[in-house]
Amino acid sequence: MTVQIRDVTLRDGLQLTGKPLPTERKVRLVRELLALGVEHIEVGSMARPDLVPAVADTLDVVAQLTPEELERCWVWVATPRHVERAAAAGVTRFQYCFSASDSHNRANIGRDTETSIAAMPAALEAAGAVDGLLQLCIATSFTCPFEGEVPIERLRMILDDERTSGASDVVICDTLGQAHPASVRERVALAAERRPEAGLVFHGHDTWGAGVANALAAVEAGAGVVDGALGGLGGCPFAPGASGNTSTEDLAFTLRPSWAGTDAFAQLVRLGQEITGSLDEPDRARVLGGALSEKARAFPWTLQA
Repeated sequence: MTVQIRDVTLRDGLQLTGKPLPTERKVRLVRELLALGVEHIEVGSMARPDLVPAVADTLDVVAQLTPEELERCWVWVATPRHVERAAAAGVTRFQYCFSASDSHNRANIGRDTETSIAAMPAALEAAGAVDGLLQLCIATSFTCPFEGEVPIERLRMILDDERTSGASDVVICDTLGQAHPASVRERVALAAERRPEAGLVFHGHDTWGAGVANALAAVEAGAGVVDGALGGLGGCPFAPGASGNTSTEDLAFTLRPSWAGTDAFAQLVRLGQEITGSLDEPDRARVLGGALSEKARAFPWTLQA
């Protein structure tokens, strides 16, 4: 299977940063990543700007992108109204997200899971009105910060609910980074079994150091796309204990998608250094030490001076 990467720096990656990234830099980053060959970009969110100020300018970013660029750009939404507003701005790729656990859905979106499921047909209709694609994104697919482990039956119930059918893809999210490869394999395989018509995406975090291993397990179970953020930025402000995403650089080095040769990898590492530095955040990409090594110049993946 050919594996693709979606970079989520501009949404999930910015949610816990102390400094904002200017709109113009966001637009330039989208274009830099697309030019490298990164297949998909998550460019922002329709979340309330007072709750997640880092993404308040999402529609300003969208306004500066071309229709061709927007075909590879996804926006996080949680209600049909979010879809309508984003669609009016030119968005055609929507990630409709809610949590498998009621407690996190209330903290994150302000309603229980059933309410979010009940609204999904209207969200699908709004996306279809602009010939768009809408993903079913299931946060806390493994664990919840308030309820602990989420039973796999809860995930099965969501996947089997006819109101969630019609999505272009299913996104299985390890929101807290507490999953392990066996659990990832099991739950992604369940999504593949229940939704054979949909693409599969795995959204992982590296909180417990298993981010890359979990991504590999997801690919083995059928995921065709995995999410990552530059420098391992990210985390959910409504999920205590969540930390950064699996880094895009680590995923590129390990999964070797078609675009990720040594030159593109070097540019990706430098982008991660630049973005994290401008935000005064640490660069948590695990490949960084090796890529910058002065003693491994014979290895072509080492950044050459």
